Amino acid sequence: MVLETQDVAQWHAQLRRLRAGEERIDWAMTRIDVLCGRLVHPTTYRLSLFVPDPAHDPDREHRDRSWS
Repeated sequence: MVLETQDVAQWHAQLRRLRAGEERIDWAMTRIDVLCGRLVHPTTYRLSLFVPDPAHDPDREHRDRSWS
């Protein structure tokens, strides 16, 4: 997870910094969640990046089976 906040101003500021920064983010690999608040739970903004699990790489499984 890159960011989780309940402050909408902080949320927008962080997104602006990420877009303007030198480190490029693959936005196709991001997940943006807005967890809508209720009386008891405030609205929460969350930005996550997908990180593939190399242990479940289908190409690796194919290469491993080719040696049998």
